[in-house]
Amino acid sequence: MTATAKKRSVKSGLPPGSLIHVGEDKKSTVKIRILSFNGEYVHEDDRTEVGECLPPEHGKVITWLGVGGVHRARVLEDIGGLFHLHPLLLEDVMNTEQRPKFEDYGDYIFIVLKYLALNGSKPGKAISTEQVSLVLGPDYVITFEEGTGDIFGQVRERIKNDKGRIRKMDADYLLYTFIDTVVDNYFTVMEGLGERVEAVEDALVAGVKEATLRSIHDLKREMIFLRRSIWPLREVVGSLERGETRLVSDRISVYLRDLYDHVVQVMDSVEAYRDMLSGMLDIYLSRVSNKLNEVMKVLTIIATIFIPLTFIAGVYGMNFAYMPELKYPWGYPAVLLLMGAVTSFMLFYFKRKKWF
Repeated sequence: MTATAKKRSVKSGLPPGSLIHVGEDKKSTVKIRILSFNGEYVHEDDRTEVGECLPPEHGKVITWLGVGGVHRARVLEDIGGLFHLHPLLLEDVMNTEQRPKFEDYGDYIFIVLKYLALNGSKPGKAISTEQVSLVLGPDYVITFEEGTGDIFGQVRERIKNDKGRIRKMDADYLLYTFIDTVVDNYFTVMEGLGERVEAVEDALVAGVKEATLRSIHDLKREMIFLRRSIWPLREVVGSLERGETRLVSDRISVYLRDLYDHVVQVMDSVEAYRDMLSGMLDIYLSRVSNKLNEVMKVLTIIATIFIPLTFIAGVYGMNFAYMPELKYPWGYPAVLLLMGAVTSFMLFYFKRKKWF
């Protein structure tokens, strides 16, 4: 969250259901896309005001109301009044710091997801995140996207071109398609992070550098963020799979089981990368410690060699009047030879002990 973002503290003291946007301040216009369809009919309408979102009568029709931008309280109030949505639900939609969750309101269900993407527009972040809120009714699905982009553009094209099963199924299958799109993008994110983890691992093998440590810490923070964003989704999909709401039929239970497996696979990848990064951090610290030990060993050997040499030099530097060796013609060379012999013996001994 940037410095221009609104935080939860702005809602302190307000009653429940107060529509206050929590997240990055946005000045863009809210985009509303209405797509109504069935097996023989499809109609698309783009607008900036809610108006009448219900489609013309063409038999049983599924309506997808896509809202791009959740920073305008009046727009959300109009949508809530049209579809009779609870104020607490609208409050959660405007609070972009929600964790993934599932809530059943009887006539409709509410789901919050986190859409993740690599190389987002936020500086200094390898992963960009956007909150996506989904509302499933008997014959409609509402998607609230935090940004004004079109995350589900591919789904829209599939519906318009009648590709796949969406136009032959009910609204619950459309909801599944949205969740599946978000989860599939997690695999793309994990592949990109996996390449970064391998690059850091190669850098660690090449040598110990401070930049490698920073990369490890950055990746560990991102893995913690990923776990917090993805882990609750397993319970969300599990609740849908177990049929805890009457709005999800048994027809899509097989798809939900497959979706649940995908979420588990993503979580397994996150846990595996977390373990790898923890291991790399341990290796980095061990290599730094070993490097320090090598330096200390060299310094210790040097100091140990000079201890007897200092002793010999100190003995013959005491300036006593009666020191016979001082008057020997070969006394100075003899002392130097003694020092050399002591040094050679100590180096031979250290080498034999494999201390260096």
